[in-house]
Parts: sequence; C-alpha cells; structure tokens
Amino acid sequence: MSQVGAPRGRTCSRTIRSVALLTSGVLALPVLAACSSDGDERSKAPAAAQDVGPAARDRIADGGTLRWAVDTVPTTLNTFQADADAATSRIAGAVLPSLFTLDKTGRPQRNPDYLESAKIIEREPKQVVLYKLNQQAVWSDGRELGAADFVAQWRALSGKDSAYWTARNAGYERIQKIERGANDLEVRVTFNKPYADWRALFSPLYPKDVMGAPNSFNDGARAKLKATAGPFQLKEMDRADREITLVRNPRWWGARPKLDTIVLSAVPRDKRAAALAAGTLDLAEIDSPVAERITQARHNKGGGAGPQTGAGPASGARGPGAGTTAASATPSSAEENGSDEEDEEKAEAARESREKKTRALAKYAKEQKGLGGYVVRKSLEPAFTQLALNGETGPLADERVRRAVARALDRKKLAEAVLKPLGLPANPPGSHLALAGQHAYADSSDALGDQNTREAQALLADAGWTPGGAVKKDDGTKAGSEADAEKKKKDKEKDKEKDKEKGENGSETSGTDKKKEDKGDKEADVKESESGSASDSDSASDEGAYIVGDNKPGRGAPLSETGSRVIAPAAVGQARWLDDADVNAQDRQPGGMAGAYAPGGTAAPAADSASPSTTSSASASASASTSASASASPSTSASPLPGPLGKDGKPLTLRFVLPSGPGSEQLRTVGQKIARMLDRIGIRTEITKVADADYFKDHVASGDYDLALYSWPATAYPATDGRPIYAKPVPASDGSLLVEQNYTRVGTDHINQLFDQAASELDEKAARDLLRRADARIWAAAGSIPLYQRPQLVAAKPAVANAGAFAFAAPRYEDIGFKDPAKSGPEQPQKSAGAKETAGATRSPEASPKESPESSPKESADESADESGNDSGNDSGNESAGESDEQ
Repeated sequence: MSQVGAPRGRTCSRTIRSVALLTSGVLALPVLAACSSDGDERSKAPAAAQDVGPAARDRIADGGTLRWAVDTVPTTLNTFQADADAATSRIAGAVLPSLFTLDKTGRPQRNPDYLESAKIIEREPKQVVLYKLNQQAVWSDGRELGAADFVAQWRALSGKDSAYWTARNAGYERIQKIERGANDLEVRVTFNKPYADWRALFSPLYPKDVMGAPNSFNDGARAKLKATAGPFQLKEMDRADREITLVRNPRWWGARPKLDTIVLSAVPRDKRAAALAAGTLDLAEIDSPVAERITQARHNKGGGAGPQTGAGPASGARGPGAGTTAASATPSSAEENGSDEEDEEKAEAARESREKKTRALAKYAKEQKGLGGYVVRKSLEPAFTQLALNGETGPLADERVRRAVARALDRKKLAEAVLKPLGLPANPPGSHLALAGQHAYADSSDALGDQNTREAQALLADAGWTPGGAVKKDDGTKAGSEADAEKKKKDKEKDKEKDKEKGENGSETSGTDKKKEDKGDKEADVKESESGSASDSDSASDEGAYIVGDNKPGRGAPLSETGSRVIAPAAVGQARWLDDADVNAQDRQPGGMAGAYAPGGTAAPAADSASPSTTSSASASASASTSASASASPSTSASPLPGPLGKDGKPLTLRFVLPSGPGSEQLRTVGQKIARMLDRIGIRTEITKVADADYFKDHVASGDYDLALYSWPATAYPATDGRPIYAKPVPASDGSLLVEQNYTRVGTDHINQLFDQAASELDEKAARDLLRRADARIWAAAGSIPLYQRPQLVAAKPAVANAGAFAFAAPRYEDIGFKDPAKSGPEQPQKSAGAKETAGATRSPEASPKESPESSPKESADESADESGNDSGNDSGNESAGESDEQ
C-alpha cells in the first residue's frame, strides 16, 4: 500500500476520484430497505443533455488543429500515480486503450475498437472474465495487444509490491491469475473473490514496457510514453511553452481521426477570457462570468445594444465600466481646474484614476470583440457539490446536531441560486452514489428528510442546545441590591471596554450601522427569494479546485476534466424517516476509532501573509434570514429563535471554512446563504476564508473545519469508488489510521458492509439495491449533504464539432473536428441543455431570458447556422455492457 503525504493517515486508492481499502470479509446483514420509491423508475430521470455541437463524420472537414485549454501541463502521463491530474486523463483518453468507456448516461460500454467481447464465463467456483481482443489492435511499435500487457498491469497495481508508487489499484487485488486463452487474442482473468466492477479494470491499459518494472512505472512515463494505441499519439510535451501536442497515430486501425493535431494548452482559469479574446484557443472550459461576457459579446455582434459605459447584460453590467455613469465618467470642474477644497495631489490622483479606467474599458471592449467569435456550450458536469460536516469532535459529533444542520437547509433554493441563472435543471441530488440519469440513481434523501425548521429546532433542543444555554452560571450567588449593584458595575466595565476597542480600530458595527446592515441583508434576501441574488449571477460557477480526486489524495487537492482537491462516527440512534425495524443495532452504537488524516491541521495564514486568512462572523439577523424559509409550508416553518443557542455556557458556533481565491466566488456565495439558513435555527457560523492552496490539504483533509464545501465527481462504479468516501476507518498495525477519503469523519460498520456486499454481488439489480440501502444510511448519518450538480460551461468556436460540454460521456477523439462549410446544410437548432427533450425530461422550471443570458435565441440561431450533421454520439458502435457483455 502506498503512503500518501500524511504522517498519521495511510491510504491506497483505485481511481482518480477515490482511494479504496477493501476488506477481505463481508459480514452478514439483515434485510434493509432504502426510503425511496422504485429505483428503476427514478434512475430514468434524465440529467441535462450534453452540448457538443454534434455533427456526422461526413460533414466534418479532414485536417486541422484544435487548440484545447487544460489547467496544467501534467507532471506525469501515468494515470495510476498520485500526481496525475485531469490533463493526464485527457491525454490517456486520446492515446491509450480504454476497454470500456462511458455513454451519455454514465454507463460503461464495451469499446469495439479494442474488444470483440468481454463477459463473465464462469461464476463458480471462481469468477472468470474472458476478454476477446480486436485482432487489429496494435501498439504504435507494431506489437499486438495481448495477455502480457494485462499481466504487467495487474502485477503493478495488485498492491503486493511496494516498489510500485501506485495511487489507485482497487479491484486488481482481487485478481488471482491472468492467462492466455485459446489464442493470442483471448485473455482469461480469474478472480479470487467476486468483483462486480470488473469493467473498471484495464482502462486505460498501458503497455508492458511501462508496467513491467517498478522503475519504468515510477519514472518511465512521466514525460513520454514508449508505445501508445489510440487514435492519436504523443508528439511533444513542451513545459516551457506549456503545451502538449498530439498527432494522428499512423497505425490506428479505427475510424480515421478528423483532426491532424490536438494542441493542449495550459491556460489558468483566470487567463482564459484573454486567451479566448486573442483567438489562441478553440475550446476551453470557463466560469459563468466569462460565459456571460461571451453571450453579451454575441448579442452586441448581432446588432443588439452595445455595452456603453455602465451597460451590460440583463443580469447586470460586467467589466471595468460596470456601474459607471456618464456623470461619474465626466470630470468635474473641480477636478479639471482645482479648487480651494481640493489640493493638487487629489486632482492628479483623480486624473490617473480616469486614465486607468479608460484604458481598462478599451481593453475590455477589445476583448469583447474577440469573445464574440465563440459560443457557450453548457450542461451539468458529472460532479456534485456537498456540504461536509466534520463529525469527529465538537457539536457535530452529535448526530442530532448534524441532522439539524441538514434539516435547516433549503437545498432546492441553493441549487436554483447556482443553476437557474444558467438555464440548467436545478434539482438537488437525491443520492451520494449516482446522479440523475445514471442507471444506479435513486433518491434516498427521505432517510434524512426535507427542509423543516421546526424539526431542526426540536433536534437541537433534544441535544441540549437551548436559547439560554450560552449563559455561564456563577458559582456563588448574591442577593438583593448587592447583586444588582455588582451586575451594573460589570455592565459599565464591559461598555467601557467596548468603547475603547471601537476607538482603537473601528471594526465593530454599532447602532445605526448595524441596523442598516441588517436591513440591507433582509432586502438582499428578499430579492434572492424572488429571482436569485446579484452575487449569484456575478460569481464564477466553477470551484473545480475542490473537486476531490483531480489531483489525487496524495497531493491533498480534490474526476473531472476541470481541476481538484478517522472517523469517529456518532451514534446513528433512531433514524428519523427510517422504519425502526430497518435500523441495525450497529447503527445505534458509536463505535469507530478517533483519529485524523493529518496532524491537527494547519492554522490559517496570518493576516499579513500573501494570501491572508479572513475570519468574520456570518451570523445574520433573524429578520435577514426570513427568505431562507419563505417557501416552507406553515407546518414546517417556525419562528426564528430569539438568540444563539448554547449548552453548558458555550454558544453553538460552527467554523465554516471557505476558499478565498478569485475562482471560488460561487462557493462563498453558497456559503453565505447556508450561514443565513443556519442562523434561523440558532446556529451561528464563523466563516474563515483561507488561501486556495491551503484550503483542501490543510483544512478539509486534515479535519481543521466544522463545515466546508467541496465536490465529488460521479462514477460508474459506486460500489468501488463510493466506499472509501463514506467508509469507517480502521487502525493499522503501526498505530496509524487508514483514513481513505472520508473527510467528514462520519461512518458506520453497517455502511462498510453494504459496500462490500455490493462490490461482490454479480447480479446488477441486487447490487443496485445494496447501494441504495447504503445511500439511505449515509443520508441518515448526515455527514455529507449533496447540494447541487455542478454546471459545465465550455467556450467553443462555432465550427468545432463533437466537443464541448460532454456531461457523462467520454470524448470520442477521432470524431472531433471542424465542420465543413461546403457540406453543411440547414439543421434544426439544438435544444437547450435545460429544455425538455421528452415528456418529463426536466422537472425544474426554465429560466427566463433575463435569468439565462447564455441561452438566448439569437445565440442558438447563430450557432445552429454554423453547425451541420446529426448527433453521431460518443457511444456509436458501442454495445451495452449490461446487455451484451455479461451472462
């Protein structure tokens, strides 16, 4: 097992998304039932459609170079190493074999370019899978793919040889042997214990030259690959110019790639608007402010009202001139000529400010002209953002408090704040283990319950948190006027201290200012309840730095194409919304081992550091929180508490840690909304903003937080990938704790056992039932609260075909290209990602044009005029794994 950068927390992992430590035994469990309706029907609820500018291959021009933005130049090309990232995965997808790829619903499909078939041929006494390889499949050096490559990868990832620096290997440790079949094109894999997620193995498949020895595994694939077997091959990785160049593979046996070259350019998120405006990119994932700029630029290009000073999209002006009026832009006579009241220094500063603003406006206008040449393609990313509750110590170690926090949240309102302005479906996820549209999806959130202020307050009262609990009681008592005099004396001393502090730093809000602040908060909340706050539309929707898995657990940063990132479980007790008979005895007991992923955590950076940590009270007044439950029915609403709750003289205050970087505005906006919702039930939050570089490693992973927001990517293999995220840790022989990735530190043996059973269950329906029961237990434990599926926004040149917001589907690189104008004909405009494609396809309301500038009719018409062909899809030629590849 590999150690991952933490003195007291050892992990071994199987996927970019998760670390996994599978136990050898599965304990018997009583029959459990998830609290959802028929899962097979619920799993059919579609997510937003992918938006890739679809075109048939015969309408795509031959040749060309696609310039595609990535976050970084990868430090390794080996996806099984700890420092692999999203760029590593993108390169691997284009140059290496993937035996199974994901279709539009996130379900694994056999890849016919590499496999004739793959299926279970024996179940007893051992599970045996027979792979029949495509006889045309060869490595770039001319050697055929074969059993030797399978054997080398198995041995490297089995976990038996610590000389291999692996970061993900779950499933490989269940293999007993690999051997040649009836001929060189057949590979027989025998498992020592059943493994339901066998399709996850050998994707990507590396040549034996990489996997055959520890040295070549550890260092041989960091900057080059000795052999490849995809539609493209690696030509060059230029770290100085921050570019990776892929070219057509001359030995490729499948459909000939339409593009000559793909150049992956490392462009940071905050530099992408400028790069797009300069025309140096054809395709790039972007944040919502950039998407809005593109929409406005296309609107102006089409003859709409141009953004004069102070003008902008319907949702508000953007750019350096936002909010500037003609009066403020015109110099006053005092600024021009000076006056007795204004000295020369102030006049000069005013002139410099105007000149700076003029230059910024000119630059902005120039960029807008360039951005008008792009369209925004959008869908829902296969990842969800969650509120994590640290259940190791403090108030959240009590399950009742965690459940109260969860019941205080209006998840629908939070999802709408992020997704509705983009015109995307805003249905909160009902599962931790799958997303809407996936085969395994079922809404089990009833195990916890919906937002209910009265229930949340009752849970806190039951846990001993009361309005007067924060008042410390004196050890002794004094009677009559003596006690009154003592009290008045103390009050006067406190008032003097407060006045002194105000005089020194002026940092406290007092009297009228406080009332104004509360009034402003209330008005803002009312506005949010009507159409979403301005900050929601202004802020970036991407918090990709905190999708756990992109940079691997070993690097402390959070699967996705967009960037990344023990347990002392509380007693589950009598779970509400679960039948008492369904609650296992193990769930009623605390159990578990106390511990931490890393030492107590790193203190937030000092105020005078380059990336200061800012701590502020996020407790809004009770009146300011009115809109947080405006949609609640009378039976579920309750009057705000008169003040903060407390117990044993201590107030109920939770430390909410959020990143402070420029790409994390959306997280901070959502965090503020959550703080106001919690304030309504008497829970105060202390928001601490920390540097992005420290957020995950030094706070989330180390447990230095009470509340935090980060995202998990979806997976086609929840039994394997979900377990380490929600598993209860176990002590290692050296006294350390095997923490895996349960950063909430909430888990039970019962959840572990359900995962283990599901991973060994070869009947798909039975396995899904076990996973849904596990998900119901995860909801009931209230350590992780899914809030919304993340938006996926991609800027693309209108001529780019079969690339953009892929949603669940894997890119089909050989079909990506540029539409041939000579072969383009009239075509129906593509449906919006949020529009209903079939009856019942989208249950959330569509955003109005003002709320969804990115999906304006004008832009849709512009793009459809440039597009041609029909949707060839990313899974053409693929067969359903469940239908044709399993007995």
